[in-house]
Amino acid sequence: MLSKVTSGAMVGLSATLVDVEVDVAEVGLPSFTVVGLPDKAVEESKERVRSAIKNSGADFPITRITVNLAPADLPKMGPAYDLPIALGILIASGQIAPEIDGSLFFGELSLDGGLRHTNGILPMSYLASEKHYKQIFIPKVNEKEAAVVPAVKVYGANSLLDLVRFFNKTLQIEPAKNIKLKTLLVRSEAEFDFSEIVGQEQAKRALEVAAAGGHNLFMKGTPGSGKTMLSRALPGILPTPTESEALEVTKIYSITGNLPEGESIITKRPFRSPHHTISRIGLIGGGSSPLPGEISLSHRGVLFLDEFPEFPRHVLEALRQPIEDGVVTISRAKGSVTYPAKFLLVAASNPCPCGYFGDTKRVCTCLPGVVARYQKRISGPILDRIDIHIDVPSVETQKLLDDKAVRECSKDIQKRTQSAREIQTRRFKNTSIKSNAEMATRDVKKYCALTNECQGLLTSAVSVMNLTARSYFKVIKIARTIADLAGEKLISVNHIAEALQYRPKIED
Repeated sequence: MLSKVTSGAMVGLSATLVDVEVDVAEVGLPSFTVVGLPDKAVEESKERVRSAIKNSGADFPITRITVNLAPADLPKMGPAYDLPIALGILIASGQIAPEIDGSLFFGELSLDGGLRHTNGILPMSYLASEKHYKQIFIPKVNEKEAAVVPAVKVYGANSLLDLVRFFNKTLQIEPAKNIKLKTLLVRSEAEFDFSEIVGQEQAKRALEVAAAGGHNLFMKGTPGSGKTMLSRALPGILPTPTESEALEVTKIYSITGNLPEGESIITKRPFRSPHHTISRIGLIGGGSSPLPGEISLSHRGVLFLDEFPEFPRHVLEALRQPIEDGVVTISRAKGSVTYPAKFLLVAASNPCPCGYFGDTKRVCTCLPGVVARYQKRISGPILDRIDIHIDVPSVETQKLLDDKAVRECSKDIQKRTQSAREIQTRRFKNTSIKSNAEMATRDVKKYCALTNECQGLLTSAVSVMNLTARSYFKVIKIARTIADLAGEKLISVNHIAEALQYRPKIED
């Protein structure tokens, strides 16, 4: 007898339908074959399915069983086909009623028949919604993750036996209640509060501008000046993610298995801080079966690269295209996938190997050639793609001992960045742009009108500071963000002047 159960396969961040066809032949030598480009995990599902069916009290057919995963030219990966294969065998062998039209099945089985946490549930739920499937059957532990998708009934089961009883109408399984995303989104928490950071007013202001407009930022300063502390305080002033941003991030975390068990979505903006020994694949993504890297895991959040010059040169150069385009395309023999990578890059560096080049209190012990080679580890094209450049000097001892000083807390700064981001959301309402930093050249010309006075100042600065065409438009985008923070509709000379302070002069 032949049966067909519908499941799905992951292709990048989206899913596509897969028909699990099961033929239980009445004659022939006992065998169990899976065809349709399965990987090792799918091949091993034969043993999991066999044990799960037996340990659930059902009969495993001792005959010739053939499972076809269609379309046959699409690679199938992971253990999520365990559940549809097991149900297909039970239907084909006449042990459960074949009333599964309009349903999707997805889940990994344990040997005792239990359903385990499975990656990729959120994209699978959206697939069910897009293809107008009425219901989806998944592991109970993934129920909240799928429940954020409206218009689809989500049935979470603890075991294969529960589903057998459900289809045989001896057990009632209630669908999960739909979860409203707005009730889950919260302000990101940070390791440090801005009120704990002594001094560094210029750096704090630069971080505020970066958070409000999504601008990349590069900090250079002596050891102990507070670069790492400033970076780790940044999440506390980031705007709360929108529903669409939270879903984008959750899809990435779902397919990589980074979504905390029992959680429905990622409610805060990500903060990723990989070590400088990370490989190019670890940062960008890839592998024989391409998976997202750190730049995609920090999508709509912060990617903090401490000790920036210590990263291998080829790893840093791989950041060029994702910083510009906001996506990364990984091509392999099996095909190519595209992952989103719109992150806020925060890079921190010492000025030289000893760390005290240019310091007013301590003498640098590095030779001039050593300093030059150290600074050239970061290429010009990478630095040109970073919007804001600031120096972070060491803090004077007198300020460290001043406990009575009143410093602004992260919550107050976050209110300003939130207001500025809401202005940008209204400005780019009918576009795919989420922040000022994402504007292309044509968008800058459309949304950032300059007065003659502003244009004159900018033209003079381009000549004096040797700014590139890319830097020219970055200054305008930063000025637009500064104006948004001030609640002003037009960009003024003061906004341009402040934005120019965040661009380094290019030496001849």
